[in-house]
Amino acid sequence: MYVYQSIAQSLADHGLDTMFGLMGDANLFMVDHFVRDAGATFVPVAFEGSAVLMAFAHGRVAGKVGIATVTHGPALTNCVTALTEAARAHVPMVLLAGDTAVSNPQNLQNIDQRETVKITGAGFEQMRAPETASYDVAHAIYRAQVEKRPIVLNMPVDFMWQEVEHTRHVFPAYTAASYVPEGDDLDQAIGMIASAKRPIILAGIGAKDAVPQIKKLADRLEAPLATTLKAKGMFKDHPYNIDIFGTLSTPAAYEAIGKADCIVAFGTSLHHFTTDKGALMKGKHVIQINDTVTEVAKNYHPDAALIADAGLTADNIVWWLNEAEIPGSGFTAELDITALTAHPKGDPDKAAPGFVNFEYALDRLEEALPKDRFLTTDGGRFMTEVWCRVSCPNAESFIATTNFGSIGLGLQVAIGAGYAVPNRPIVLFTGDGGFMMAGINEFNTAVRMKQDLIVIVANDSAYGAEHIQFLDRKMDPGLSTFDWPSFAQVGTALGGQGILVESSEDLDQAIKAIETRDKPLLIELRLAPNDVPRMRI
Repeated sequence: MYVYQSIAQSLADHGLDTMFGLMGDANLFMVDHFVRDAGATFVPVAFEGSAVLMAFAHGRVAGKVGIATVTHGPALTNCVTALTEAARAHVPMVLLAGDTAVSNPQNLQNIDQRETVKITGAGFEQMRAPETASYDVAHAIYRAQVEKRPIVLNMPVDFMWQEVEHTRHVFPAYTAASYVPEGDDLDQAIGMIASAKRPIILAGIGAKDAVPQIKKLADRLEAPLATTLKAKGMFKDHPYNIDIFGTLSTPAAYEAIGKADCIVAFGTSLHHFTTDKGALMKGKHVIQINDTVTEVAKNYHPDAALIADAGLTADNIVWWLNEAEIPGSGFTAELDITALTAHPKGDPDKAAPGFVNFEYALDRLEEALPKDRFLTTDGGRFMTEVWCRVSCPNAESFIATTNFGSIGLGLQVAIGAGYAVPNRPIVLFTGDGGFMMAGINEFNTAVRMKQDLIVIVANDSAYGAEHIQFLDRKMDPGLSTFDWPSFAQVGTALGGQGILVESSEDLDQAIKAIETRDKPLLIELRLAPNDVPRMRI
């Protein structure tokens, strides 16, 4: 077969059946073979970076290696922001990127692609020769799994029509759980936990496979449970769940965290939003459990650390507590969880004419949106209120594009997640600036691919984070405001259904549209730029 066929067959050899991308000179024949001969699905995007974000989300949610493809030069440079987001999310994916022919250095699209990839934090793998194509694909997939990041496989265009004998290569990625170490580190951690009077269990997304064990430990310790933002929803149904830990906590929960004397943190790097720049950790013993040594003390130096599997460690701690007959702390008995997790209700009468109160709209949408939703959010000042007020079924039903601080990434992630959970509705909250930056490019992709997608655009007609800075310094915020088109009309023009919400009555109609939707739905919430709640960071 030809090299382009061998590349496509290598993906099929790994059981990979979904690819996101944009075709060009270096990858169009490979994509064609992947679809027509391997029976796979190709999702054509409008902008190359979208393919990376969709593949990253698909891989994260499906538990597979996400696959994306673009051609060379400007196609790859259009992926830089997306690759950075995916690299910082530590999600395995492979980007099959074409490269210009070595024999044609004058090609207008020729750049040093290795150096371009290097700045994003992604890995780079060079396809060495036509006869190594299947091996190089397999090795890129292997690296993505063990390095937990995107790997860009560089495919020279002049290889594609070279004849080769395809050889099946699939390299297993060994993922045996790392056991709890013995010795002083373990003894120190157990001692701190056993002596705690007001412990709290904190979990990040790195502990997503250990939820039952962590709940068992919390019950044994009589300790409340909390999560990082990325693990939102992990303990949703537990009676002592105090929700998100850190700057996104309610004032009452923040006060309760302040009274704790021990934090046992599983699967989190303890970002400064989680610790409130260390303020929430003062005067407490902090024990960090993570299976990746580089995540320990990355952002905060704990008092004790175990490089170990979260579930096995939680079980091990319970065993030692039982062995030593340590009584429960009694901390949960002191807490009124309902009061600790309640956010003030939104008031519809606070909105000026022509606008809707954001908190009120979110409270209504929390009840009206499908209960089995997969929740995604873009970046922007609106997002922290969404994180606090809109729930998701579990931690694996939520992705926030927060790893690089970029807006305009949410809709692409929503589409990618949708391919991993095809029978569930996808809900995206995005801002007006984020939607104009990239959402408008890909909303029609969701329409073309017939996805069950609900997009809520928080339209304050401004770049909100900048708008509030102008106001805080008593400066004219005019340069941060925009006279956007009607997003509801844009959604309809792109093939979906658009609903404009400028009042509580309009919100009633939008909620009815959620119930009767039969195509991607875009709900535009008109917000007064001076009345949007401040970011909780």
